[in-house]
Amino acid sequence: MFWSLVPLVVACVVLAGIVGMCSFAPGGPGAGPAPDYDAPAALKADADALRIPIRVPALPDGWRANSGSRAGIEAGRTDPSGQAGRAVSSTVGYLTPTGMYMALTQSNADEEKLVGSIDSDMAPTGTQDVDGVRWVVYDGGDGVEPVWTTRLNGPTGPAQIAIRGAGGTDEYRTLSAAVQKQPPLTAKAK
Repeated sequence: MFWSLVPLVVACVVLAGIVGMCSFAPGGPGAGPAPDYDAPAALKADADALRIPIRVPALPDGWRANSGSRAGIEAGRTDPSGQAGRAVSSTVGYLTPTGMYMALTQSNADEEKLVGSIDSDMAPTGTQDVDGVRWVVYDGGDGVEPVWTTRLNGPTGPAQIAIRGAGGTDEYRTLSAAVQKQPPLTAKAK
């Protein structure tokens, strides 16, 4: 029996030696710089592909994009005839100057459906006025990041905007102001 374990022990020693030469650095604080993300190019591509009004926020110095995604929301919007339809969304993540993560989602979804796609346990708890635009604040309780949302109208139709993240009220207000001041991008003709 001893001799049958020898190959297993040798394999373990070799594997340990190989793993020892490799390094593993999981993400998190101190794991290195966050990736750069070309938000203007990504948002332009999203406007072309999703065919919804999308704005590129004009953020102050120190803010930088680090991620993005697209998603679908089944039965996420109600058309003028009252029929439920699929909605789409574009999300870009930003890091504030202090390193807090904030996400900006732009969609053609109805307010409740968009907020529910972010966190289904949210409820409206109040409003915030940002330069004359009313943002509805949703909260999910202790330890849950709030969601601020508003509907912005534009020449190609309305867009539901949602902001969430680890920042405080100042960061929410900064990102809100930066997106609501911008006109929607012009989608490339099909």
